[in-house]
Amino acid sequence: MKSEETYKVDFVVVGSGIAGLRGAIELAKGGEVFVLCKDEPSESNTEYAQGGIAVALSDEDEVRLHFEDTIKAGDGLCNEEAVRILVSEGPRYITELIAWGTEFDREGTKLAFTKEAAHSRRRILHAHGDSTGKEIVRALLKKAKTIKNIKFLPRSYTIELITVDGRCLGVSYIDEKSGKRYLLCSRAVLLATGGCGRVYSETTNPSFATGDGMAIAFRAGAEMMDMEFVQFHPTSLFVPGAPRFLLSEALRGEGGLLRNIEGKLFMERYHPQAELAPRDVVSRAIITEMRRTGASHVFLDLTHLDRKFLRHRFPKIYETCLFYNIDITKDPIPVRPAAHYMMGGVRTDTFGRTSIKNLYAAGEVACTGVHGANRLASNSLLEGLVYGARAGETIIEDPPPLPDKVEVALPFIKGSSSTIDFTSIREEITKLMWEKVGIIRDGEKLSSALSHISSIELPSPLSLSSREALETVNIITVARLITRAALAREESRGGHYRSDFPEHDDVNFLKHSIQKDDTLSFR
Repeated sequence: MKSEETYKVDFVVVGSGIAGLRGAIELAKGGEVFVLCKDEPSESNTEYAQGGIAVALSDEDEVRLHFEDTIKAGDGLCNEEAVRILVSEGPRYITELIAWGTEFDREGTKLAFTKEAAHSRRRILHAHGDSTGKEIVRALLKKAKTIKNIKFLPRSYTIELITVDGRCLGVSYIDEKSGKRYLLCSRAVLLATGGCGRVYSETTNPSFATGDGMAIAFRAGAEMMDMEFVQFHPTSLFVPGAPRFLLSEALRGEGGLLRNIEGKLFMERYHPQAELAPRDVVSRAIITEMRRTGASHVFLDLTHLDRKFLRHRFPKIYETCLFYNIDITKDPIPVRPAAHYMMGGVRTDTFGRTSIKNLYAAGEVACTGVHGANRLASNSLLEGLVYGARAGETIIEDPPPLPDKVEVALPFIKGSSSTIDFTSIREEITKLMWEKVGIIRDGEKLSSALSHISSIELPSPLSLSSREALETVNIITVARLITRAALAREESRGGHYRSDFPEHDDVNFLKHSIQKDDTLSFR
């Protein structure tokens, strides 16, 4: 890529979700910060987070209990240090959010807490019923826009990281409004690009969750960790032709019941906690029931709950379902699982440092091991908040000098990419991932999927100019990382289930998968 212009700035943040915004606010204490936004600053995975944010702040709760619940959900693979940091520092950052104007729901003057699957206490804060993420983004954006050192660059798509001799010196990006390409040199880069749900054809994630941060970090030589661990949300709205709208875990936390196509309850046959079992268990149970009955979905039944309560507690869900002619107070909701969250990602320590000097990552794009093999519900927003702040603090404690001169060749690579049907390739790969690398996996299907994905010759991102093309290359890159790790882990653990290896194998696989370049190891 031959850039029209080169800029220098102290710090670059890629992404404007909870981790990116909180990191930018911290980084602004140490210099000028540019926040590259793939869409508008308010558009991120965080905005679509309904259920809430978990924190041990209620009178009946303890940090110790939050720690224990998180460890249990992680199925043996949690980094205990990372979990301890998450649950112990969480209350401080939530209190800070409230001071910055975040309006969590209350009962009178007290914060209102709800309960979700696998939590032993009511510790989930929510805002406007089921719009928690949107409210947090609103408050963080408002705070960030009062800080003169922070500049937002909307519609700026990051193409690649600039690395020289194992050091990250900035990013290359394209301004979608003008079509121009730029080099942005900086002391450090914080990746906060969110997840990769769009690698799957069935997903609750918004259209921009295409794994960009994971892909560009991997291409730059960063280590990736635990990419086999994808969390599938049990309940997404199933209406043919409609997006797979997320139906929050809190619906079951408040008493929602799952019924098969015959109208019969089934969860007690799969787990003693029934509807409140861990997400991976519920997702597999639903898929098993669908296969057993030959149905395309099951039902989430809320009709026995108070109508006024449902409309007040879940206003967004109520209105969305009503748009599709489903009154959740009267009608069972057709649901099926969908890809929702990535436990793996760019490997970092508990300060956000990656294996590449001056490159940091936080939030869903990163993997500290805090979620282990299966994320505890509503810990994701807390992770973005805590680790976004920690990464920002770490960077400004001892910031590297701004590069005087970047001698790096990023030529525009001419190719025949204009003849490639990226739309068809994307649809093919996302369908393949859903069918062969989804909720229930086996070696034969994984091998077939990996062979297919690996056979696709990817053009260099530096030869591409359209967002669809760049996203497709990133989706294929991440799809291969997920599939390769899933094939290598010959056991079942957390969100990774192998029908040909249905049990834990602690002797060989009580370890994290690490991928770098063309190597994969467990350690």
